[in-house]
Amino acid sequence: MDTSAIKAMPVWKWALLLVVSLVLAVIMYGLAQVAFFVVDKLWLQCTVGVVTSIVMLGLYALFVKWFEKHKANDIPFNRIAQDTAKGLGVGFCFFLSVVLIMMLLGLYRIDSIGTDKPLEIISAFFLFLLVGTGEEIIFRGVLFRWIDEKWGFVVALTASSLIFGFIHISESNATLWSSVAIAVEAGLLLGAAYKYSGTLWFPIGIHWAWNFTQGNIFGFEVSGNDAGAALLKSTVSGPDWLTGGAFGAEASVIPVLLGLILSAWYIWKIETPQIEGHV
Repeated sequence: MDTSAIKAMPVWKWALLLVVSLVLAVIMYGLAQVAFFVVDKLWLQCTVGVVTSIVMLGLYALFVKWFEKHKANDIPFNRIAQDTAKGLGVGFCFFLSVVLIMMLLGLYRIDSIGTDKPLEIISAFFLFLLVGTGEEIIFRGVLFRWIDEKWGFVVALTASSLIFGFIHISESNATLWSSVAIAVEAGLLLGAAYKYSGTLWFPIGIHWAWNFTQGNIFGFEVSGNDAGAALLKSTVSGPDWLTGGAFGAEASVIPVLLGLILSAWYIWKIETPQIEGHV
C-alpha cells in the first residue's frame, strides 16, 4: 500500500484502516507505559524506557511493512543520531526561551539549584523518552501521515494538531484553553517538524526534551501533571494567561506565540529546497 494506493482508497476503507492502525498503536503505547511503572528500580526503569521505545519503533516498522506493503521510510537508521539530537536541542531551547521570557517579565524566579532526588530525575528522563516515542508514532507516524497521504499537508497538520491538543483535555487541571494551546504550540510544531525532516526522530527528540526540560529542569507541571523532582526550585507568579496556571507553562500564551513562530518557519522551509540529511 503505497501513497498513491492510500490516496485512491475509498474513504470508508481509509477511515477504517486508520482507526485500526491508531487502536493498535495506542494499545502498544499503553502496554509500554504499564511495563515502565510496574518496575521500581532505577536501572530497570531506564532499561524499560529504552527497550520499550526500541520495541515500539520496531513494531511500527513491521506494521508499516506488513499492513501498508512498504518500508517505514520515516525511521531511517542513518539519521537517528543527528535528527534526534537536533530535536533534543530544539525542545530544550524552546522551553529555555519560554523561561527566559518569563524571568524578564518577573513571572519566574529561581529559588535554588540542585535536588535531593537525582534518581527521580533520571527516571523521568527515560519515561519521557518512552512518552515521546509512543506519542509521535501515534500522532505523527500514523495519524498525520495517513491524513497527509490521503488529504494533503494542510488537512493533516490541522486535524492532527487539534486531536493532539484535545486528547489532553482529560489531564489534571486541563481547560479548553490549555487544549487549544497544546494544539497550537506543540501539535503544529511537531507536525511541521515531522513533515520537514521526513523522519520521526526529529519530533521524538523535540517531544522528549520538551517534557523533560519543562518538568524536570524548570519544575513546571507537564500537561497538568506533576513531573516529580526538578533541578531548579522556583517560584512562578503572575496571571494564568502568562504563567499557565495550574496546568503548567504549556497553557501560557508565551509558548503558544513561540510555537506559532517556529511552526511557521518549518512550514516555510518545507516549501524551500533541502539538502538531504540536514534539518
